[in-house]
Amino acid sequence: MSNVYKVNVDKTFQFDISNDDVLKVDTLKINDSNYHVLEQNKPYQIEVIQADFLEKQYTLRVNNTIYKVDISNALDVLIKDMGFSLGSVKHINIIKAPMPGLLLDINVKVGQEVKEDDALLILEAMKMENIITSPRDGIIKSVAVNKGDAIDKGQLLIEFE
Repeated sequence: MSNVYKVNVDKTFQFDISNDDVLKVDTLKINDSNYHVLEQNKPYQIEVIQADFLEKQYTLRVNNTIYKVDISNALDVLIKDMGFSLGSVKHINIIKAPMPGLLLDINVKVGQEVKEDDALLILEAMKMENIITSPRDGIIKSVAVNKGDAIDKGQLLIEFE
């Protein structure tokens, strides 16, 4: 992936900036949130008001004007262009047995609506009861096993709609 970033300021101004461009800027860090920047012989006082490093979103005060800045790297742009998004809803449609064991209980039935982390099944393996929980919100399409069944690792247990 390249080292070029897409920068969007106030959802109005967009430009590309590279690591080399950043290194060429004359910057003096005053403290954790304040900087003095000299760009093309013009001084700028910059304060980082808010920073969300995971979302790459920042609120900056530049010479007493506030800007909202979004930064995307090449991977972020590629993911967006492919129609995906980070942190999107999980699309797990089947649950398979994580280990062999004996099915002690089934807590759901076909057509039932479940929420993420709801207990679906109880699987006994190596004298321990393992609760299999829902990986997402959804509706149960099918239950492929019965209470008391001996289960093999990787065996289909439940399908979601």
